[in-house]
Amino acid sequence: MREPPSIDAWGGGGFRVSGVWRPGSLLILDDQPGDWLPTRADALQPSDFATVIAGGVQVSEFVLLGTGAAAALPPRAVRDAIQGAGLGLEFMASEAAARLHNVLASEGRRFATALIAV
Repeated sequence: MREPPSIDAWGGGGFRVSGVWRPGSLLILDDQPGDWLPTRADALQPSDFATVIAGGVQVSEFVLLGTGAAAALPPRAVRDAIQGAGLGLEFMASEAAARLHNVLASEGRRFATALIAV
C-alpha cells in the first residue's frame, strides 16, 4: 500500500505535495497527485470531475473541494453530478481543504481532493 501524498504548502499559485512544488490547481485521486485545470469555483463544470466520477465509490467516498481563497458553493450541476455518482461533497477554502486533506489521509480515508490554486 502506497503512502498518501501530503500537502506541505499552498499559495503562490500552487501546492507543495510531498516535497514537490506543483504549480496550478491540484487533483489527488487514488493517492496520485495531478494537474487540474479549474481556476475559479464559479466556473466549475461536471466535466472537471469526470475522472473522480468514473472511479466512483470504489476509489473515493467523497470529494474534498478547495474553492480558492474563500469558501464558495459549487455550481448546482457539479453538486448534482457528484451526488448522482454516489459520492459525498465537502467544500471549503483551498487552505482549509489542504489542511483537512492531511488529517483525512493520515486516517486512511478514501477520498478525492480537488483544490483550486490561490
